[in-house]
Amino acid sequence: MINRRTFNKAMGLSTGAAAVSLAGLQGVSNASVRGRGGETPVVPTIAPGTHTSFPVLKQIRAGLLDVGYAELGPAHGPAVICLHGWPYDIHSYVDVAPLLADQGYRVIVPYLRGHGTTRFLSPRTFRNAQQSVIALDVIALMDALKIHKAVVAGFDWGSRTGGILAALWPDRVKALVSVSGYLITDRKMQLEPISPAGEHTWWYQYYFATERGRKAMEHKDLRHDLTRLVWDLVSPDWDFDDATFERTAAAFENPDYAAIVIHNYRWRLGLVEGEPRYDRYEDVLATGPTIGVPTLTIDPLRDPFTAQPGDGSSYRAKFTGAYEHRALSIGHNVPQEAPTAFAQAVVDVDHF
Repeated sequence: MINRRTFNKAMGLSTGAAAVSLAGLQGVSNASVRGRGGETPVVPTIAPGTHTSFPVLKQIRAGLLDVGYAELGPAHGPAVICLHGWPYDIHSYVDVAPLLADQGYRVIVPYLRGHGTTRFLSPRTFRNAQQSVIALDVIALMDALKIHKAVVAGFDWGSRTGGILAALWPDRVKALVSVSGYLITDRKMQLEPISPAGEHTWWYQYYFATERGRKAMEHKDLRHDLTRLVWDLVSPDWDFDDATFERTAAAFENPDYAAIVIHNYRWRLGLVEGEPRYDRYEDVLATGPTIGVPTLTIDPLRDPFTAQPGDGSSYRAKFTGAYEHRALSIGHNVPQEAPTAFAQAVVDVDHF
């Protein structure tokens, strides 16, 4: 999710962006720089929840993992990799993926480590969730699938991972869609307190820093209720039904789920360490590297982690290539709450 210090600094920003309509949703757009002209295809509008499942799920060995993933679209189409966040899974893209497949894209939607059918190949592998290793998982997956370059689109953990891929391996990222903008974690900055309102929003991060929180994540019923509560809090206007949540909650039954979630949040706060072999990546990420690939950022205005009014100005300088920012009047789970708008963002950034 959004960097805690960025969230704090951006509180109270104003915007002069003009309102525009995007796939039936009201949003704002600013700082648009198109890299190439031509007509961009228009994604047909569908209602959220039109699809409830993927036609087929696959498995492939990639790096340290046996990765579970959905794949839609032509095998030789331009690749799009869609990355979910926490507490979510591949169903965040259950409507987006077929929309993009109909546009001729090869769409890959993987379960992140510790989620769904993705498994570690060895019981001896440290259940590490520091930010660079999740990006390395995606590089390994691209190599296994023989995908040299892809449009990468994500939210929450997926936005962070997409930003890391674009910063460290720009030759592998054709373009980027990043909900909440620049989320690469600055661990030093994470040590500093922020406003009480901001700290309150991050309640579960501090809960996970305790043994009580770890036990809750390991307890099936408490984990279920905690993640459902997060859904309700961060998407206050999303009228999802119980079945929608339960389809995703099934992915939390992964035997490594609790270990991965707890390590991720504790690592961000500097309470646990990662592995020294990844220091060379983390050292670069600690400098706050800029991202030069074509990028479209989205701020969900009803997400409590979004700095209002959602004009993206707090992270604009981090993107040095062709760029556009949009804001949507929805909550945190942007691809599932607004699949047409998200799919259109992918198509549009591919045409920058």
